[in-house]
Amino acid sequence: MGGTPLERLRKGTPVLQAKDDVYTNHIHANDLARACWLALWRGQAQRIYHVSDDSQLKMGDYFDLAADLLGLPRPARVARDTAQDQLPLMLLSFMSESRRLDNQRMKQELQLRLHYPTVHQGLQPKPRA
Repeated sequence: MGGTPLERLRKGTPVLQAKDDVYTNHIHANDLARACWLALWRGQAQRIYHVSDDSQLKMGDYFDLAADLLGLPRPARVARDTAQDQLPLMLLSFMSESRRLDNQRMKQELQLRLHYPTVHQGLQPKPRA
């Protein structure tokens, strides 16, 4: 969907204005890998697990947070009815779905404790050794 947050911010890809914005779900790559491994060993047969962190963020808020942490300008906000002139169709399609996943089954049945329970923690730059 347009690359990493850094790539999208550098390109200046706009996001939807607040009233048109959609909820998105996130998971840090390390937590995703751990969830997959735990599903192999602890998951119930024929069971589906929503793997996401605890954040309840709209897409624009996610990119604002990423911009702030990366020291880049926040993306421009555009209305949904003008977004088709500024965004690729695939990205616009992604922006038309709003989902808030419940990750309680993942936490309870897989006994997964997220290392990065929020987007903010997952986007924090890692200290250099």
